[in-house]
This record gives sequence, C-alpha cells and structure tokens, in this order.
Amino acid sequence: MSSSPSSRGRPRDPRSHEAIVDAATELVTEVGYAATSIGAVAARAGVGKDTVYRRWRGKPELVFEAVFTTTDHAPTPDTGTLAGDLTALLRGLIDEFHAPAAAAALPGLLADFAADPVLKARIRSDFLAPSKERLQIVFERAAERGEIATETPVDLVLDTLAGAVFFHIGLVGEHPDPQLAGRLAAVIAKGIEIR
Repeated sequence: MSSSPSSRGRPRDPRSHEAIVDAATELVTEVGYAATSIGAVAARAGVGKDTVYRRWRGKPELVFEAVFTTTDHAPTPDTGTLAGDLTALLRGLIDEFHAPAAAAALPGLLADFAADPVLKARIRSDFLAPSKERLQIVFERAAERGEIATETPVDLVLDTLAGAVFFHIGLVGEHPDPQLAGRLAAVIAKGIEIR
C-alpha cells in the first residue's frame, strides 16, 4: 500500500513499485536511513525521481513501507486458537523488526515522526490503520469461539503486541529467541481471555 494519491494516466507498473521498495530496503541497510535519498533509490531502481514521488510523498513513507509492511500481505492466520494466531502474527512482526533494514531505519524514522505530526498521522492512517483492520478477524474469531469478550479493545491489544516487539528488538536490541513469539502471545491471550 502506498500513501500517494490515486494515479492518473497510464497504469503503474508493479515491477517499478517492487524495484523501488527493494532499492529502498537495500540502501537503508547499506548506508543507513540518513544517507538514503529518493534520488539514490530512484537510480538503483532504474526509475526517475518523479516515479518515486508519484507513489510516496517522501523518504519516510517510502522507507516505512519498504521495511515495516512486509507482513501486511501475509495471509491472516487461522490456527484455531487466539494464542496460535497471535504467535503466527508475532513471528512475522519479530522477523520484520529483526531485519537489518529495520535496525538501520528505525532511529531515523522515529526522529522524523517526532518532528512531523502530519507525517505521523499519515503513517497511522495510510499504513497502520489498514493493517489493524485486516487483523480484526483474528479477534472476531476468538470472540466467536468464546476465548475473549466481544468488547475486547482490539486496537489496544494490537498496540501492545507491536509495542512489546518494538521495545524488545527495536529499542533494547535484544536478539529474539525462537520462543519469543509464543511467550508474548501466551501473555496477551491470557490477559484478555474470558474469566
């Protein structure tokens, strides 16, 4: 998903989109967030800068999409239990935050978000809100199975999951062990279960 307005004229080439996202990920990993520029991304992707700006408003949106939306296209898990579904979701999130590009991008993105409330609002509306909507079904199924109450604050639960991964891996820099996803999922599922 890009944060750009709808396109006019000829249809966009999905290969260009993929090349731009790949180039952004590679450059952030190689030279860091601060040294990554739209011009360098365009050159590596083999497109003009205008092609990049038609899809993204600027570097923060491009890098965020390239690095932190890799799990957005994964199938929504359906393991039969909330803990199982959350474990599957968390594995993807942990992999995303543990990737070299995430470690390179995170400090610069956080600084940009802090300095620009409009940017922060765009990231929330263009990227985070659709991701959360997509994951609603996990909690709807859990409520149907009687695992959680229908009034469970899903937004807060999702923020808690992402926040735990962000803090553990992104800020503290811990190397995730193979059991991290399951342990976090168990804590959250137990905390919101019907008693």
